[in-house]
Amino acid sequence: MTGVMSGKKNTAAMILAAGQGTRMKSALPKVLHRVAGRPMLWYAATLARQVATRTVAIVVGHGSEQVQTYLEQEKANFEPFEVVIQEKQLGTGHAVQQAYPVCTRNDSRQADQFLILNGDTPLLTQDTLTSMVDYHQSEEASLTLLTTVIPEPRGYGRVVRGPSGEVRRIVEDRDASAEERNISEINVGTYVVEAGFLGKALSQLRPQNAQGEYYITDIIQMAVQQGLKVVAWVTNDSLETTGINTREHLAVAEKEMRRRICRRLMLAGVTLLDPDRVIVDEGVEVGRDTSLYPGVMLEGRTVIGDNCIIHSNSRLNNSLVGNNVVIQDSCVLLEATVEEGAVIGPFAHLRPGSLIHRKGKIGNFVELKHTEVGEGSKVNHLSYLGDTVIGRNVNVGAGTITCNYDGFGKAQTRIEDNVFIGSDVQLIAPVTIGEGALIAAGTTVTKNVPPNALGISRVAQINKEGAAAKRREILASSAPNAKAKQQGDPESSPRLNPQRQKDSV
Repeated sequence: MTGVMSGKKNTAAMILAAGQGTRMKSALPKVLHRVAGRPMLWYAATLARQVATRTVAIVVGHGSEQVQTYLEQEKANFEPFEVVIQEKQLGTGHAVQQAYPVCTRNDSRQADQFLILNGDTPLLTQDTLTSMVDYHQSEEASLTLLTTVIPEPRGYGRVVRGPSGEVRRIVEDRDASAEERNISEINVGTYVVEAGFLGKALSQLRPQNAQGEYYITDIIQMAVQQGLKVVAWVTNDSLETTGINTREHLAVAEKEMRRRICRRLMLAGVTLLDPDRVIVDEGVEVGRDTSLYPGVMLEGRTVIGDNCIIHSNSRLNNSLVGNNVVIQDSCVLLEATVEEGAVIGPFAHLRPGSLIHRKGKIGNFVELKHTEVGEGSKVNHLSYLGDTVIGRNVNVGAGTITCNYDGFGKAQTRIEDNVFIGSDVQLIAPVTIGEGALIAAGTTVTKNVPPNALGISRVAQINKEGAAAKRREILASSAPNAKAKQQGDPESSPRLNPQRQKDSV
């Protein structure tokens, strides 16, 4: 893959993703916590791949097995990249020391400069990063750092400048003097560094701070002392530089990322009736003239076609929806496919493997699992269909169930074209209903029904004349005795009737 900086200096990238993230209070590595449906690390790796023309080295430490498993799953999206294990987390400088040999061991892929990113800044944009790299090259700097100005800088490293505004060094909050803590320009932790300088500087790093850690920020002062040019690219959007250290930070990033996604959709021709109440994951695609009502959730790799209507409180996860589809209120689609012109819901549940062909109709309180519904077919009310294949122009009556599980294994039900199934029918799989057949209401189907046949399995109806009136008489005559027992009638209570007590002795 060729990055956007092709034709300029060859750029390798390092992503620092080894931290434990203790303030997240989680067993999950911090960089795997999700923002808009994607792990934070996905954003850093994608950004690095967009800019870098050489290897991307991802430094992992805490929870390294989990992180490596995720990276292997996304391998095709991030290549070429290499994973570097930081066994002991001894600071950002130490992490870069571990990554540097990996990025420089192949002479044919040597980089002229290095981009250093943190794995926990998912809001950082490609525009900002590209501008920073361009500025670094235009200034012919040895080191460029990304900074921003915030009103409450507590906890961040401060940018210390000289009398002429030149960058002198970075001081971490815990190591800063009272005067330095008043500085509002902070270091974001993103750098572009010339390759020749970085290798020498890393060899000279020492843990000269209260924490005994190797700070990558110390190379800034080294460059200044050597008379090399150090510059800062200041971004006015401090929100995009947010580092995620707590669940509160995570919520801020989540809200901002979803705002960006919704704005992008609206600019592309999608109607959001209330953008603040629509949740769309990064990677979801929505076609033009589609309308999303409040409470809609589109997750994973969901794709929605043109001119669709998704009504309130419906959730779609990893599902494909064609053009001109209507999804009514409160539906759940999980790994389902809905073709053009179909209508779903309300209160429908399409589980994995569900396929609704053109102009199909799935109605109120219908649940499907691994079921194919043919073109123009209808399953309108209160039905469960599992492991079922339905042909074209089939009507499935209310309360129909395909009994696909016998306690040991699953079996399939096949319903061919132009079949009419009455209400309250049970089809005991494996069974096939032939083309044009009619299944009477209340039938339990246990064997195949031939084409154009009537399938019926009801017990013969018997009408007993006067039986209802006689039953009412019996109930009426027994009512006083029943009432007396409920109220504790002495004649009916052995405890209060002396004669009964005597007889019982």
